[in-house]
Amino acid sequence: MRERSDVLERAMGYPYPAPSRPFVQRGHHTFDPVEVEVNRRERQALLAYGSNAAPQALAHKLALSADPVLVVPAWLHDFDVVYSAHISPYGAVPATLQRSPGTAARVHVAYMTNEQIVLVSATEPNYEPTALEAVDCRLDDGEAVSSLSAYISRHGCLLAEGGEVALSAVQATGRRFAEMSEPQMLEHVRALACPEESLETFVLGNVTDPDLAGTRTALLPRQALQRR
Repeated sequence: MRERSDVLERAMGYPYPAPSRPFVQRGHHTFDPVEVEVNRRERQALLAYGSNAAPQALAHKLALSADPVLVVPAWLHDFDVVYSAHISPYGAVPATLQRSPGTAARVHVAYMTNEQIVLVSATEPNYEPTALEAVDCRLDDGEAVSSLSAYISRHGCLLAEGGEVALSAVQATGRRFAEMSEPQMLEHVRALACPEESLETFVLGNVTDPDLAGTRTALLPRQALQRR
């Protein structure tokens, strides 16, 4: 029974805690940038707006990399972090991006090696690597980034009552979309796709049966990313 509860807790815990200050992650250890030097000019800038900014996720995804990764908090302007119209392999309803004029979303920028990008990409089967150009992303350390890469959901943004839904766990100013917590969104998707099941049974079924999760994902209403 504890294993079932762990699966549910992992799903409901998305997008997982991330430091509010710049940090360096190497393996399972989190460092202050003054302790471990990373030259960001030699790295690729990856927009991390979901679990990719969380040390526990980075430790898992980059387990085969001996290199550290630098992660810097930032504000991404004219976008918001919303729910994707799919169920993840670990049972959560994860995030994607949607344009939202006037909104500034709290995100992170992760500076990774080419090898690390390959490792992370292997964990993102539901996302398309995308180049974001001419964006307004302002790092907490004062740097402005106008071009960076991001993983954008192949499934589009999930719609509830006709509109996209922002992650309440992600701080934002000028937010235009309605927002929900991960537990609230899981309940919403369960009620839509499988109202007769408990939340725990619903999540466990999605994790243990990818085909079932795919069938349920296909039921979700969606909206594509607005490119401009």
